[in-house]
Amino acid sequence: MFSEPPIKRRKSTRIYVGNVPIGDGAPIAVQSMTNTNTLDVDATVAQIRAIQDAGADIVRVSVPTMDAAEAFKSIKAQVDIPLVTDIHFDYRIALQVAKYGADCLRINPGNIGSEDRIRAVIDAAGEHNIPIRIGVNGGSLERDLQEKYGEPTPEALLESAMRHVEILQRHNFDQFKVSVKASDVFLAVGAYRLLAKEIDQPLHLGITEAGGFRAGSVKSAVGLGMLLAEGIGDTLRVSLAADPVQEIKVGFDILKSLRIRSRGINFIACPSCSRQEFDVVNTMNQLEERLEDITTPISVSVIGCVVNGPGEALVSDLGLAGANRRSGLYINGERQKTRIDNDDIVAQLESQIREYVEKKESEEKIDVKIID
Repeated sequence: MFSEPPIKRRKSTRIYVGNVPIGDGAPIAVQSMTNTNTLDVDATVAQIRAIQDAGADIVRVSVPTMDAAEAFKSIKAQVDIPLVTDIHFDYRIALQVAKYGADCLRINPGNIGSEDRIRAVIDAAGEHNIPIRIGVNGGSLERDLQEKYGEPTPEALLESAMRHVEILQRHNFDQFKVSVKASDVFLAVGAYRLLAKEIDQPLHLGITEAGGFRAGSVKSAVGLGMLLAEGIGDTLRVSLAADPVQEIKVGFDILKSLRIRSRGINFIACPSCSRQEFDVVNTMNQLEERLEDITTPISVSVIGCVVNGPGEALVSDLGLAGANRRSGLYINGERQKTRIDNDDIVAQLESQIREYVEKKESEEKIDVKIID
């Protein structure tokens, strides 16, 4: 119910990872990476499907060996989401997974080897019409750059990235995206800001090795939020030492908070205080768990008292303002005659939300038919 945010996206060229557009104003794609052993095909397929169900647009899979490349062939045949293959050093792996249907090759051309090997990988990418992602990491800078700068700096990450970019440009290959990740927020943000001025290709955002679920989510939200608010970024991954499914949820929460992209329910809930007329914390915990299956973007405010409840409800799709024994219900900013019994608040509110979503989805289907 709010207007669009005043964010002007950085202009970039368009590439495709499978059927997912990246850059040139396309929706910012959210991705994660499997942490299973790629040789365990069943486990990897199961995790990819779980990540996809959470809303991912793209999934990355590590392919460190030729045996893993053969496993990737089986994995690719069992899923329908675009897969990026993560490859280091051995150019033959890149050639093999390109044949097996990889939707993007994540490599650094500079560590693939000789010019002939680099050319072979670029030719394979061109032949199979798949892009390349250059991935620079503050923890694995080239030795000469470490010596030159003394420590990882934004300028060092930029110089490393531009070395790899120059290789692709020298071979007239422009279907690529670049990342310059670091575990330090200011290092990563500084590097992305510099890189955004140097190239037109899409940028893949990430604060690498951000930490566990809580600390990593906060660090990622701060770093990615700074860049996204400036219009920098075309795809992102939240890197957490946690279930990859959580990376997708946090990624969408970051985009949702900036009103860049929405998926599922955007809950507005008070932290609760002695004014609350019902248990806000317990209510929210239950609602989030019960309504995790909803993907339609809506906003729901759950406020425990009448001080802020009506105001938040007026700008939400559906809102609840706490009151003695029975709380007020608002739909599309209008107070309803129906009130919610505080003793049965979770079940009743869930029912109202599902009814609202069902009606919204039905109306959207009708609109699509009319346009067709």
